[in-house]
Amino acid sequence: MKFQQNLLEYISRSLMSVNESISVVESVTSGCLQLAFSQMPNASLFYKGGMTAYTLPEKVRLLSIDSDEAEECDCVSENIAETMALNVAKLFESDWSIATTGYCTPIRNSLYKIFAYFSFSYKGEIVLTKKLELHPKTQALNAQLYYTEFILGCFKSEMNQLLILK
Repeated sequence: MKFQQNLLEYISRSLMSVNESISVVESVTSGCLQLAFSQMPNASLFYKGGMTAYTLPEKVRLLSIDSDEAEECDCVSENIAETMALNVAKLFESDWSIATTGYCTPIRNSLYKIFAYFSFSYKGEIVLTKKLELHPKTQALNAQLYYTEFILGCFKSEMNQLLILK
C-alpha cells in the first residue's frame, strides 16, 4: 500500500514541531491508519501506537463502549467513534487520537450502504467527527484506502487549525 508521501511527511513534521503524540483505534479501516502512521518519517517520536477493535465485544471490553448503545447501532455511530477516540487517547496517553468505525461492504445492518464515522480528539476533547459515505459498489479495500487518505487529509487540516491558534 502506498500513501501520499507529502501528506505523511507533513503530519510527521507538524506533530514533531509541537512535540505532540497521537494514537489510533480502528474498526472499518482495519489497520490502514496504523500502517500509514508507521510509514511516517520519525514515527516513533510521535506515534504512540494503535489498535484494531473490529467486533462489538472488543470495543466494549477495550474501549469502554456502552454495550446497549453498541448493540443498538451495530457499533457504528458518531457517538461510538467519539468514545473510541477519547478512550484510545487515554489508553496510550496521547495528545491526539483518531478513531474509525463503519462499513466497507454493503450489508443489511448498514442498509446496504458503505459509510464510516471518524473522530479526532485533542487533549481529551473531541475536535472533529464526520460521516463519510461512499458508493455502495465500492470494493472493500478501495473503501478502506479512501477512508484512510480522506481521514489523514482531514487530520492535517484539523491539526493546522489548532496549531495556528496556539
